Amino acid sequence: MIRSVVKGSGSALPRRCVSNHELAETVDTSDEWIIERTGIRQRYIADDTETTASLATDAARRALEAAGVEASGVDIIVLATATPDETFPATATKVQAALGIEDCVAFDVAAVCTGFLYAISVADSLLRTGMGKRALVIGAETFSRILDWEDRATCVLFGDGAGAMLLEAEETDGQGILAAKLHAAGQHHDLLYVDGGPSTTQTVGHLRMRGREVFRHAVKNLADVLGETLEAAGLTPAAVDWVVPHQANARILDATAKKLGLDADKVVVTVDRHANTSAASVPLAFDVAVRDGRIQRGDLVLLEAMGGGLTWGAAALRY
Repeated sequence: MIRSVVKGSGSALPRRCVSNHELAETVDTSDEWIIERTGIRQRYIADDTETTASLATDAARRALEAAGVEASGVDIIVLATATPDETFPATATKVQAALGIEDCVAFDVAAVCTGFLYAISVADSLLRTGMGKRALVIGAETFSRILDWEDRATCVLFGDGAGAMLLEAEETDGQGILAAKLHAAGQHHDLLYVDGGPSTTQTVGHLRMRGREVFRHAVKNLADVLGETLEAAGLTPAAVDWVVPHQANARILDATAKKLGLDADKVVVTVDRHANTSAASVPLAFDVAVRDGRIQRGDLVLLEAMGGGLTWGAAALRY
């Protein structure tokens, strides 16, 4: 069977790290308030020289290096982001140019925090149907650009960053992406959205969120889609080595693991260091766990996320 196998991963963060204490100097909040409600201790904020494209390019280069593949060997770039450099062209094409790739398929996917799950599913489909041999799948965000820094309920939650995986189509019995499930429920738009856009306000807008309702949907939807994905792959929770969730809130991570009956020690948590980096959070956390030695070749890994839309999804892969 031809499957999309993860050959390498990479990640990138802005240079500036902002602690809760530093944030509290300009925002009506405190380190204790943020940690108690979210588990976040710091986040990284892009400066004027750092963009979604530059972070995505850095993460992609590290994924290529980890895989031992030249950029010229990439056939497809799928970039998940809600904060593109420009309305058009796709930020993926800027990454293509920065990597020196003369010709390949390159486009963006917009599904906010679930973006990387959508992107990896699309890339997997393209690889398995012969559109290419190798795909760079990237999640990258500069969410600091769309935050209302006077809204302490939201601005403390997010950060900037990027993560990438290099997928390669291979004939294999065990490795690669085993199953993926995606969902959307547009009727819940008002729970998490940005109040601007080219066709409505001609402005970028700011992020707006009803946190309590999002939390309620997240715990149920994520537990459901994880179970659905395991069933599609013919697996049980006992077979899972690691869960790499969207890093939205430590309480959501805990509640989701309990609802599915998963050991909390199997959940990769980076929200304390990176905050919520939207589409970047899953590949960023995955790369951290690979590089620190937790995720090993042969491990069964579940990826999951939920974001604005509402959208949610999960994927099972054998690394």
